[in-house]
Amino acid sequence: MLNTKSFLTVDFGAGSLKLAEFETNDAGGLTLKNFVIKPLGLEGSQEATREKAMLTALQETLAEKTIKSKSVNVCAPGFHVFSKFVKLPPVDASKVGQIIQYEAQQNVPFPLAEVVWDYQILGSAPSGELEVLLVAVKSDIVEGLFRVVEQSKLKLNLCDASPAALCNAFRYNYGELEDCTMLLDIGAKTSNLLFFEKGKVFSRSINLGANTITQDFANEAKLKFDEAEKIKIAEGFVSLGGAYEEPDNPHQAAISKIARQFMTKLHIQVNQTLQFYRGQQGGGAPQRLFLSGGASIMPYTAQFFAEKLNVPVEYFNPFRNLQIDPAVNLEELSRVAHGMGEVVGLGLRNLDNCPVEMNLMPESTLRWQSFDQKKPYLIATVFSLALVAGAVGLMFSKLATNKQAEVDRLQPQVAELTAKTDKFKQAFSKLKKTETEADQAAKWLGQRYYWADFISEMRLAMLRAESGIKKKLSVQKAGVDTGVWIEQMISSSTIGLASAGATMSAPVQGNPEFARNLYREGGIPGGTPPGMPPGGPPVPPTGEAPASGAAATNLVTFVCRAISLTSVDASANRDIAYAVQEEIKASPLVNPAQTTLDGSIMTDETTGTFTFTLKVAPLNPLNF
Repeated sequence: MLNTKSFLTVDFGAGSLKLAEFETNDAGGLTLKNFVIKPLGLEGSQEATREKAMLTALQETLAEKTIKSKSVNVCAPGFHVFSKFVKLPPVDASKVGQIIQYEAQQNVPFPLAEVVWDYQILGSAPSGELEVLLVAVKSDIVEGLFRVVEQSKLKLNLCDASPAALCNAFRYNYGELEDCTMLLDIGAKTSNLLFFEKGKVFSRSINLGANTITQDFANEAKLKFDEAEKIKIAEGFVSLGGAYEEPDNPHQAAISKIARQFMTKLHIQVNQTLQFYRGQQGGGAPQRLFLSGGASIMPYTAQFFAEKLNVPVEYFNPFRNLQIDPAVNLEELSRVAHGMGEVVGLGLRNLDNCPVEMNLMPESTLRWQSFDQKKPYLIATVFSLALVAGAVGLMFSKLATNKQAEVDRLQPQVAELTAKTDKFKQAFSKLKKTETEADQAAKWLGQRYYWADFISEMRLAMLRAESGIKKKLSVQKAGVDTGVWIEQMISSSTIGLASAGATMSAPVQGNPEFARNLYREGGIPGGTPPGMPPGGPPVPPTGEAPASGAAATNLVTFVCRAISLTSVDASANRDIAYAVQEEIKASPLVNPAQTTLDGSIMTDETTGTFTFTLKVAPLNPLNF
């Protein structure tokens, strides 16, 4: 359902705060009601002063423009956002979330407990692989944005990432372009490069921003950063290179050279990303380039990239398909429109749907918002309860005397019934104890051969995984030799399989070939699984009978080793690990919801093998 009320969008960039006020119109689109760009200065790009600078700028903007809207969407800037495109093997839709969780653990450069992350499936490759955009930002960054919004008396609806917001703004305004198109957003601290082609999108954050030009010019001219920034905006341009007469203005001469050096470095990064996109992502040759971001307006920037990339260059207009309120100053908007792609993308999130929809709101923020929304109801509830309590107290004070008289009359009967109740409880307690002991004995008898069946089932699962992988890789190379075996098995119980894991790990770790043959042939001679005495469950190392009430074996850790096949297929080792996991999860003796890969795949180049760890949850653990 569309939100017909006006709302705000804010892009907290490194160099400026961009704010826009929108409302949904009758046509189902957006109407721009107001906009503001507020410089943050050098403080906006320094972590120690950034939050205070953002808060001051936002509060001043709301006061100056007398903005009444309270609902706001915000986006974290590119230099705070980690984003990566990953390809996943074709799997059942129910397992995609689990695999992406594993990929996030491997790719995000921070512990997942310290970040907020989200993902978007953007499509599938011709090979069937899923193309996924993974985005993460540290939780304290988002919490800082929440504090700024809350102290400005606004309500935060969602937190997006700048690349995702740019993608939505471009698709909404230039959706008719099917051939390869580049969008280069040049920011103060970082730049974003996006590729759009036939419904697909690819992006990369480049660690170069226009603050570099300002800082280098300030150092050369011995000026403060804010002064240098004003001169850069007023007089700066990008030198066209070659033989030309320098400007008489020494500031212009200095800035033009510094700007060209910066643009040259940026072009190198753009060109490297373009080669990666065409070579690794299978993208086509770009047919055009759109420029956006505050730094892209510097004179001759478009000519520079047109000459370097040999494609038409124009400025991105994020308001191309939006309505503009008559009260908006169109001349002023035209000067800054190219830098407001993020605020438009944030606004589009209030429509029915967008190509990329992410929300980087941490759990702590969501809980606080939920509590804040319920606070008026809680206050009213407490007040109502106080009134009810007062009325009830008055009524009970009148009934207290009558009740006490009735209690005195019934007291002898209660004492007699209490004595009978105590006798019944004693008899019932003895009965329950006897039933519990009988149930335990029956359970032990029923589980006598459980672990033998369990170990045999794990071996069969690994044989099935070997067979499947060998069949798959034989298409690429005939005669592929696959092998997967358990190197170590550890139980969560200090009594049950813990002794079995210790018994098995000694011969297996020293002789992987022995372990492979052992599991292919069905365990040690006689059919008894490693560490399992014939005819029953494992015996405690002391040889004594297990104590009643000892812990159950609820989780078994398998440290598995397999022959490394990366020489046949770069993803073969990962496929083997996933195949073993899926075969074990398909076992009727295993709880699939609690059975998962644990940690990363470790390759041992000296032995030509690799290891991976599986946490396996038996459905019917044996109690001692």
